[in-house]
Amino acid sequence: MDAPSNIPFWVSKFGTLSCPPTSRPFHVRVIMYSVMSGAMFITVFGNLVIMISISHFKQLHSPTNFLILSMATTDFLLGFIVMPYSMVRSVESCWYFGSGFCKFHASFDMMLSLASIFHLCSIALDRYYAVCYPLHYPVKMTNGMIKRLLAFCWSAPAIFSFGLVLSEANVSGMRSYEILVACFNFCALAFNKRWATILFITCFFTPGSIMIGIYGRIFVISKRHAQVLHNLPEHTNSEVKKAISKKKDRKAAKTLGIVMGVFLACWLPCFLGVLLDPYLDFSTPMIVLDLSVWLGYFNSTCNPLIHGFFYPWFRNALKYIISGKIFSSHSEGVNLFPESH
Repeated sequence: MDAPSNIPFWVSKFGTLSCPPTSRPFHVRVIMYSVMSGAMFITVFGNLVIMISISHFKQLHSPTNFLILSMATTDFLLGFIVMPYSMVRSVESCWYFGSGFCKFHASFDMMLSLASIFHLCSIALDRYYAVCYPLHYPVKMTNGMIKRLLAFCWSAPAIFSFGLVLSEANVSGMRSYEILVACFNFCALAFNKRWATILFITCFFTPGSIMIGIYGRIFVISKRHAQVLHNLPEHTNSEVKKAISKKKDRKAAKTLGIVMGVFLACWLPCFLGVLLDPYLDFSTPMIVLDLSVWLGYFNSTCNPLIHGFFYPWFRNALKYIISGKIFSSHSEGVNLFPESH
């Protein structure tokens, strides 16, 4: 049959085959499954440790950590629900799980990715007030404010993602989409020019720019606080010094800045692919798109590793969990920062 325009190159090349053929040898497929399974295990286990730690240990109950807990939940769900099916699709170059579940998978995939961005924006806002306005922080970042931020971080991506995918507005005008689904067992997020541009600008470029601006401001203010503290007279009230210094807050801001940087590095190729592919007549090779998607997934794998490297409480909590001490009756009030006392 004659292949219509605006379809991936392998569709027009291979005609009516049920799935795009793959020439991957058996040992290559074994390696791919092993690497992806390892990434999924780290994603699920690492983020589960964060979720258990912050939920269980009272010492970790703070506004910032509740935001981190919610973000770890998005990463955990991505590793537990989305990545296994994406792994089979990537290795086998085919979708075996039905068109109905395909829409659910695509919607959940987009929702969790966007939720991570919104969580990072919320964390950036939290750190901005903690470092730049430490005296006003308890008034600004109340439990009520955190609840409203979390509600937005989950509801907005869910409404946007499920609404867009279920309505198929993202593929409106793409004449080849039904062929991809019906004839090729195709299941991957595809976007026409309009929605590719909207998605990139509103869900990646704008939030990313805001986060970079906030962390740049935090960096400047942190250095200024350090200079002010150095020049303070010795008899200055200790509470004022404490509010200005906040070394723990600045360290948390630096760590979360690294988390944000890793996020941008991981997801930028994917969002660029989403933006450019419809303008390139969907000619981007599938392997390139697949690699960019998995690089984005890898961000959820990196987050618990970054916490394990920078946060002592994560390492100490992990020891309590693995040793089984977390099940003791007094474990909730355990001190996870013994070196600070």
